[in-house]
Amino acid sequence: MLKNKLKLVDWQLLIIPVVCIFALSGFFITNSAEARKVLEGIRSFFSHYFSFYYVMIAIVFFGGSVLLAFSKYGKIKLGNGDPEYSSIKWGMMIFTSTMSADIIFYSLSEWMMYSNESFIKNKSGSHLEWALTYSLFHWGPIAWSFYIFLAVAFGYMLYVTKNRKQKFSEACRPILKHKTDGALGKIIDLVAIFSLIAATATTFSMSMPLLAASVGSLLGIKNQQILSLGLLCAVVGVYLVISILGMKAMSRLSIIAFSVFGLLIIYVLLFSGQELFISSLGLRSLGNLVVNFPQMTVITKVNSFTENWTIYYWSYWMVWCVATPFFIGSISKGRTIRNLIFGGYAWGLAGTYLSFIVLSGFGISRQTAGIINAPQLLSNGSTYAEVIIQLLQTLPNYQLVLILLILAMVGLYSTVFDSITMVISKYSYKSLSLENEPSKLMRGFWAVIFIILPIALLFNNDSIYDIQSVAIITAIPTGFVMLLIIASFWKEVRGKQGTDFKN
Repeated sequence: MLKNKLKLVDWQLLIIPVVCIFALSGFFITNSAEARKVLEGIRSFFSHYFSFYYVMIAIVFFGGSVLLAFSKYGKIKLGNGDPEYSSIKWGMMIFTSTMSADIIFYSLSEWMMYSNESFIKNKSGSHLEWALTYSLFHWGPIAWSFYIFLAVAFGYMLYVTKNRKQKFSEACRPILKHKTDGALGKIIDLVAIFSLIAATATTFSMSMPLLAASVGSLLGIKNQQILSLGLLCAVVGVYLVISILGMKAMSRLSIIAFSVFGLLIIYVLLFSGQELFISSLGLRSLGNLVVNFPQMTVITKVNSFTENWTIYYWSYWMVWCVATPFFIGSISKGRTIRNLIFGGYAWGLAGTYLSFIVLSGFGISRQTAGIINAPQLLSNGSTYAEVIIQLLQTLPNYQLVLILLILAMVGLYSTVFDSITMVISKYSYKSLSLENEPSKLMRGFWAVIFIILPIALLFNNDSIYDIQSVAIITAIPTGFVMLLIIASFWKEVRGKQGTDFKN
């Protein structure tokens, strides 16, 4: 029995990434200075000379998804029957499976990161208002277009053409044909696996210090590195329990995580005493985004801000495109392409914009009122996590806020873990039909492997710039595959022009 199961495993796609993870982790830990220098050099090269590449992909995906939704192909139904999940449950699963705990970290800190940027300071009007505007831009329609357009392609592959494999390479079959089953297909799948590893490492390394600082503040624990390690293991433990309980437990955890996340936002909004300031700032920033969206999208002049932030974010979303679109596509059976696109945008933007407007607005309100000087604290050596804790301590009964933040972050980590381990485990098999799921042992194995590189980065004390570099570098080959998948999808769907796709 065990021998038959082992024959199903694609050992090349299992062993090569695992060996590379251990090798990279060892290199980061034992040669931290050299590793930092290598990352900075490669990132600088890609950001400067490949900026047009990232921007081009952003335009293709956002414009292409909107065009597809309004075209006749928007009526295509992904599979037969009614949708498996209600619209509310479906929307919550989309948000919680795509937005990890880093949305809380960035919502509370990104305005600080931008506030000292000369590019933002030179904008006419309030520079803090522009800081929020660029947060809404970087977490807005273009970011979600990467997920949504690919989710359509994967949903179409799973439920319309019914391809027998659930891999990145399989989505390229309309163009690559038999080459999909050869070395080229293997390379594409390895790119996908390495992208997901980079995405996970970036997410955990960026936001875990905030979770550790929150727990440390409540319990009086000062050793943040050991606490981060313990919390990483706790997140894996929660995920493993949910994965054993199955998809029904996953959907329930999504609802719980979304609800706690909502309670956190509501508490901050109502008890900050700045409801009018936050809502006014949010509306003005949204207005700035709408008016300036075209020129912000089509970057004609690359500067340090766009290299460090806009290019980073497009890279960040691109490396996450391996797992999240597959998951969104898999839970969208019975929906039309148009419904998936508009519903995905609606739920995605509602959640991210509400988070940034309220949590960033709260921080900006404290900054403008002189209650806290975040940029000054950061320049004096405080970490972002430490400044965020100080911000939250200005709220009444701030311990309750920290509890909500901890529960929301653990819940979001766990739901994302479920989707990414489900996807990457499928890559570890030679072939896995849609009806079959990876074994719990395989998913548990990848859950443990996924935390190795984040642990190396956390214990290496890498800066945010260094951690971001991992995503920017990995996004180069991922972008090529993404474009190939979209071209394959268009070829496949246009080949069925004579078929009646009406509901």
